[in-house]
Amino acid sequence: MTAPTSALPAEHTPGTDPERWPDIVTLPRVSRARTAVAERVVRHALGRLPLRARLAGREDIGLGGLLMDIRDPDAFFRRIGASGLIGFGESYMAGEWDAPDLVGVLTVLADNAADLVPRRLQRLRGLWAPRRPAAQMNTPEGSLDNISHHYDLSNELFALFLDETLSYSSAVFRGFPAEHDLLPAAQHRKIDRLLDAAGVTEGTRLLEIGTGWGELALRAAARGARVTTVTLSAEQRELARARIREAGYADRVEVRLSDYRHVTGDYDAIVSVEMIEAVGEEFWPVYFETLDRLLAPGGRIALQAITMPDDRLRASRSTYTWIHKYIFPGGLLPSTEAVERITTGHTRLRTTQRIRFGAHYAETLRLWRERFTERAAEVDALGFDAVFRRMWTFYLAYSEAGFRSGYLDVQQLLLTREETA
Repeated sequence: MTAPTSALPAEHTPGTDPERWPDIVTLPRVSRARTAVAERVVRHALGRLPLRARLAGREDIGLGGLLMDIRDPDAFFRRIGASGLIGFGESYMAGEWDAPDLVGVLTVLADNAADLVPRRLQRLRGLWAPRRPAAQMNTPEGSLDNISHHYDLSNELFALFLDETLSYSSAVFRGFPAEHDLLPAAQHRKIDRLLDAAGVTEGTRLLEIGTGWGELALRAAARGARVTTVTLSAEQRELARARIREAGYADRVEVRLSDYRHVTGDYDAIVSVEMIEAVGEEFWPVYFETLDRLLAPGGRIALQAITMPDDRLRASRSTYTWIHKYIFPGGLLPSTEAVERITTGHTRLRTTQRIRFGAHYAETLRLWRERFTERAAEVDALGFDAVFRRMWTFYLAYSEAGFRSGYLDVQQLLLTREETA
């Protein structure tokens, strides 16, 4: 009989590309003891939640409610035992569990995120939670790799589920529920709020950090601003330049392939939309010091940022997550308090206005997820396989659940410089 502490052997999931998805094809090697502890913790957590977790059609756990269908409990617990929440996401990618209402199930889990793991185990997070690899640190070289991993996947892929503005950030709607054909106007509403806050008008020297596919630069140029916009994504830069040329604003907009740390000059206004999440905590001071350095006297900075509660930031800041591994390497969401600590401690910048609209991001993500699902055949035609589709669906649903639960928020911040006498 095998000893209970011995490692479970690796097993393979058929029908998946082992080079593209090595950790999906092969179940992890993990001790029986660790798997048993994981199963005990997960069973205890699910048993207290308003869910119905069905284990291979034989046993139900939970207080009842939305169905979480755990089709292969052995693999499910084994992956969680090996790598915690990374394993939870990988198990979904492998098809070992599913849910008719994936967002609903993930929202219940997000609602209870702080209490899913017992307090005594949370204090030992350093022993069981994977640490972020040094290769994902957001140095100038590391940032280039991290950004390319996500944004250089395929312009055609993003175009399948985004609207015609190709805006990949939260929209601002007039009301809920929204329809996909309302997204362009809602994205323009978001952009115009930022440009208004930054005071962008005729002749404004505007710096945008994080070009995306160029929609904000186009809106600013239409106001008569002279725009410098920087990105680390070669794919985004190419398409943004083409869109700007087609709109007739090539003389007003310069799109640079550049790290924000390398930008020079003075700007009347600086705008950045959901880019701080990719900066990395160790570089937040450099990021805000750079904004302070580049802002002309009397200028304004308008930022849109996804935020998380400060206590969760402090608890998870060094943890390597499923999102880091598969979606956004090197990313970390700031808290409102962290932004205040950094700006007050390292710069003359002060937050003078804050608008929160997390419910709008949940709605934006729902529309993206539904469009992505509807266009599964076109995703396949671009060369993305079924595991990628499950990964991307999980990412969109996981994010939507974060906003629906209130675990995540999105804010527009106006920063101005505290001028010395």
